[in-house]
Amino acid sequence: MHFYLLVSPMEALIASMLNPHDFGAYMATGSRKTTAEQLIFTEVTGDFGSDFDWDYAHRACVPHPDGSPKHSVYLSVYRVLERIPLDKISNLYLTTRDGRSLELAKGELTPPLYWKGYALYKELCPVTPLVASSLPPEPFARYLVDPTSKISVPSIVFADVKIIDLDNMEHTGNVGGLYDHGGNEHFRSCFEEVKQQPGKRSKTIDRSFGNKFSYQAIGQGLYIANYKDGIIFYPMPQREDIRHNHYEWGRSANFY
Repeated sequence: MHFYLLVSPMEALIASMLNPHDFGAYMATGSRKTTAEQLIFTEVTGDFGSDFDWDYAHRACVPHPDGSPKHSVYLSVYRVLERIPLDKISNLYLTTRDGRSLELAKGELTPPLYWKGYALYKELCPVTPLVASSLPPEPFARYLVDPTSKISVPSIVFADVKIIDLDNMEHTGNVGGLYDHGGNEHFRSCFEEVKQQPGKRSKTIDRSFGNKFSYQAIGQGLYIANYKDGIIFYPMPQREDIRHNHYEWGRSANFY
């Protein structure tokens, strides 16, 4: 049996007899291939604590009478992320709308390669805004989960997002539809605000941004932070690495 933490498009803890890639395909497309949904999830290791009914999972997540595996048993759909210790979270998976998953392993948390004095982040769970920030990823994560802050969350999943040259849109490379919605002046004003106002740590650009976020827009990687346990980081492969080692996933995710 496997346990999966789904962080996008919803938050849930799910037991399944499927391996991660088959689980991603099932959740994205359904058993009859009638749905199509991008999703992000991690595998969770072991039974832990008393917040979830592990006994129920073992009773319910059993093969069907015909011997086929049980695809999913939901254990919780509310405030899941904050109740899972970071040391119980394993690899992370980015699943495309046609059910192909890219597996990301944990990596060393490093500073940004090219720091502009501001950053762009897509928060994924439990809140989902697109925000500009004056903080690099690690201090941004600690700011979001700081319990002494007036506005914080116990845990957060977010992605570092590529920032393009807004004055040279024809030579930006493929970042999906992120900057194709006529709001570039709004991007500029938000970046200027966090750069020029001392103490301004974040500025909301879009409150949900769900359908406009694509995997091509991810910069260095994705982060999971918890105010008790710290931060874990999943580096995003470079485009050439995706082309050579994960070609079918890259095609499915519209990287080329």
